[in-house]
Amino acid sequence: MKAIIMAGGEGSRLRPLTCNRPKPMVPLANRPMMSHIVDLLKAHGFTDVAVTLQYMPEAIRDYFGNGLRYGINMQYFIEENPLGTAGSVKNAQEFLDETFLVISGDALTDLDLSQAVAFHRQRGAMATLVLTRVSCPLEYGVVITKPDGRITQFLEKPAWGEVFSDTVNTGIYVLEPEVLEYIEPGRMVDFSKDLFPLLLREKKPLFGVVLPGYWCDIGNLQQYLQAHQDVLSGRVKTAIPGREIQPGVWVGDGVEISKGARITGPVLIGDGSYIGSGAEIEPFSVLGEGCLIQEQASIKRSVLWKNVYIGPGAALRGAIVASRVQVQAHAGVYEGAIIGSDSVIQERSVVKPDVKLWPYKLVESGTVVQNSLVWGSRCPKKIFGLEGISGLVNVELTPEFACRVGAAFASAMGNRRVRLAVSSDAFPASRMVKSALTCGLQSAGAQVVDLGTGITPMHRFAVRQLALAGGVHVRLSPHRSDHVTMIFLNGKGGNISRSIERKVENLLMREDFHRAEPQAILPPEFVSAIDESYIEALMRDLDPAVLEEARFRLVVACDRDNLGPYLKDLTGRLGVTVENLDLPGGTPPATWRNYQETLSFLGRRVRETGASAGALLDANGDRLVLVDERGRIIQDNLLTALIALIILRARGGPVVVPVTAPRAIDTLAEKYRGQVVRTKTAVHDFVEKVLGQDEFQFLLNFDALGALTRILEFTAKNGLTLGELVDEIPTFFMDQKDVPVPWEAKGRVIRRLIEDPPTAQLELLDGIKVFHPQGWALVLPDPDEPVCRVFTEGASMEIARSLSDFYIDKISKIAGSAEATG
Repeated sequence: MKAIIMAGGEGSRLRPLTCNRPKPMVPLANRPMMSHIVDLLKAHGFTDVAVTLQYMPEAIRDYFGNGLRYGINMQYFIEENPLGTAGSVKNAQEFLDETFLVISGDALTDLDLSQAVAFHRQRGAMATLVLTRVSCPLEYGVVITKPDGRITQFLEKPAWGEVFSDTVNTGIYVLEPEVLEYIEPGRMVDFSKDLFPLLLREKKPLFGVVLPGYWCDIGNLQQYLQAHQDVLSGRVKTAIPGREIQPGVWVGDGVEISKGARITGPVLIGDGSYIGSGAEIEPFSVLGEGCLIQEQASIKRSVLWKNVYIGPGAALRGAIVASRVQVQAHAGVYEGAIIGSDSVIQERSVVKPDVKLWPYKLVESGTVVQNSLVWGSRCPKKIFGLEGISGLVNVELTPEFACRVGAAFASAMGNRRVRLAVSSDAFPASRMVKSALTCGLQSAGAQVVDLGTGITPMHRFAVRQLALAGGVHVRLSPHRSDHVTMIFLNGKGGNISRSIERKVENLLMREDFHRAEPQAILPPEFVSAIDESYIEALMRDLDPAVLEEARFRLVVACDRDNLGPYLKDLTGRLGVTVENLDLPGGTPPATWRNYQETLSFLGRRVRETGASAGALLDANGDRLVLVDERGRIIQDNLLTALIALIILRARGGPVVVPVTAPRAIDTLAEKYRGQVVRTKTAVHDFVEKVLGQDEFQFLLNFDALGALTRILEFTAKNGLTLGELVDEIPTFFMDQKDVPVPWEAKGRVIRRLIEDPPTAQLELLDGIKVFHPQGWALVLPDPDEPVCRVFTEGASMEIARSLSDFYIDKISKIAGSAEATG
């Protein structure tokens, strides 16, 4: 038998789900809606099928092809202009030479089509409408019939006062070919509004048959969610892809469910999806192919399409999330909300109930979205953050993106044969990103100098040693074990300037990269023994005899795989005895915060063993925490002050410190008749100013191994212990707190603080710094997060904290105030 599937609708009531696909291709239980109809037709013997197309026809034709993989023959008829339901069938008239069935490609049903055909033939009908009973017929076409099924009246979407029946038109028809003679070709003609009323007036044999079973029009987003629940609960007879591993839990091939995940059926999990430990998948949830659900995420009564990422601790409640959407850590999407494809909901954002986001929207961290977003987008934050470009591996920072970044960076750095270094730490994710980055650099004609695996200071050294134009070091983020950071360096070994960052961002946005001719693509140069050269450079300005004579004994905690070999080589050459402590390891790798949790044990171990000092170094050799012989922890501002003291005593200054540094450094500078140069907190500003001084100051600030060895040498030369040196630093009291500030309010906060400062003395080097009689406060908008950071210093800890509280309260009031904009 022959059938016509009407599949030309735009599905405007299902937007934003149908913004980039026709309604029949919207997934229902992880299959296109139309595939359920195709299965139903085949089950009832309809093996010759024509499909009428109008909106995005190629999407349907490419997916179903000639129909052979479904066991049917399928052909297509495309409307150049909208012809209506009947007009579209008339357009396929050459195919229709026998009794045929018409059915919509975007409904869900298990009605007995064979029974409808049998009824049609028994009654000798010209047209038979398949009817069903609904509890609320207001949104449907009501059909009134005699006991034998002959139709007597049509009511299109009646008011309650016009409801004389609960039998409605399903849009499924059994027709004879002569019906087509009543349809004018090339004109907009609708079955229910035009053709059937005409046949009724002409007294043609027009019948309706009420069939038991399931039918859903899926005319709106609520019905779309309900249809999924009906599939999972078994109310409709249709195939559910995957295997049922426990009652009501269907999973596809290659699904990984971590120990500790909780899954409560009925649910459907698509091929290749991953469910993290502690995640909860609650009843009536559907996960499409390739979804990644991180630990402690919670999904209830929600539908996710393909390749959706749900971050740690995120929550979905009755939401629909289209393909390739990212819902990042601790974000929430609530009942009735729809997220269009390729959108990003950043960390700790909230999408309120019934909000719709069209495709490609970005919701910045901490934002609460209360209204639908159709046009435009949230202003995206800069691609570059404080340390470079960071992102969640294979979600935000994919190989494809890394490749584009490489092409943009090479293009931004000048000529097509620019020499640029690449390196990474030893972790596989970093190596993968480095490989993709290398491809992008080569594609733009750069000469890639591959330094292999290593640490950030080694890369800084290599760029200068080899006279390169710059480089990129790829490392696991010190803050998030599932994130990778790309650190971009200039020819001095410092971080690239903001102007170069903007140039890279603009090139990425425009996709305006150099593209080298095939013969101009250069193979990478692989540099050997750069590690050895780096260690020799560290040794160059040291006095090994002084260190050997001091017989230092250190307790050290560091990553043994990435940094460990460098430390072992360096301390071995200097005669320093090292006791290594084990750091947190495993999968995922430990973060810098995990490392810092070992500090109390490190301090205790230094005291117990009588060691000279202790040191904690991060895996890439650019972060250092010291412990003196008494177990006192020296980090952050105290370490900055210690470095400043050594520079002032050894070199006399000037000493470069960030604007957040304590006033104790100014006191030390007065004592040693030196100068303090304060810089912005951004790494590239700080590095640039330090590079303007000397190698000694650069190593102390940006090379953990260089700083450790030079601090030890300084104490040995001056006959001091580390604790005695720290004792020379004047006592200071500092506090730091963060206050949430929406992105759009940051400018207002700073403006209002400048317009109405609590005191007259301000400094606007970086953020706004306000000086008080007994201290100061710095308010600094964070470039990566929707927060302002408040740094304070006071004559006592109580004063420092009271200043923090004062500014946090003031900022919160400004950020929360409504202010008219012109």
